This record gives sequence, structure tokens and C-alpha cells, in this order.
Amino acid sequence: MSPYLLGVFETGVTYQFIHSLALLLCALFALNTPILNAQKAFHRAAICFIIGILFFSGSLYALALTGVKWFGPITPLGGVMFMVGWGFLAYAGYQMTDETNKDGVNQ
Repeated sequence: MSPYLLGVFETGVTYQFIHSLALLLCALFALNTPILNAQKAFHRAAICFIIGILFFSGSLYALALTGVKWFGPITPLGGVMFMVGWGFLAYAGYQMTDETNKDGVNQ
């Protein structure tokens, strides 16, 4: 494996690791919040992270291991799913703080 392809593989590993941790956080927060909108947003974020890992990291692994260039254009689709997942995660956090403020807990 060339140094370039090794770097491609390592990029896939890095993003998979980061988003696997994000998946764990989504699961922990979804299980511990009574707010239905936040639970749904955490669930949607987790789905986006899973799809992102499959498309982003998976295509980088396939590119690095096979050298087939047509796996490259699949990678940005995974990146978009990562961004959508982070958006859902931010929305879930907003839902949690909004509901908490309505109840007067943080005031």
C-alpha cells in the first residue's frame, strides 16, 4: 500500500472513530431524556452517523484497499450525512434546553 493510500485509510479510521463516539453519545442521551422531540432527533442523528460511516469511511477503505477510483465520488455523500447528523444532534440539544427552560428548571 502506498503512503497516499495509507493516509486515505487512516482518514477513514479517524472519522469512523469520531462518529462511533458520537453514536454512543446519541444512544446515552436518547435513553436518558424524557423529551420526545429530542429522542427522535438523537435517533435521526444516529442513523445519519451510521450511513455516514458506511459511505464516508467505507468508500475510503474500499479505495485504499482496492485502488479503484470510482469509490472516491461516494465519499462526499457520507460527509453530507455526517453534517446532517451533527445538525440533528444540535437540534436535539436545543430541544432539551428549550424544554428545560419551559419547565423553569434552569431559571
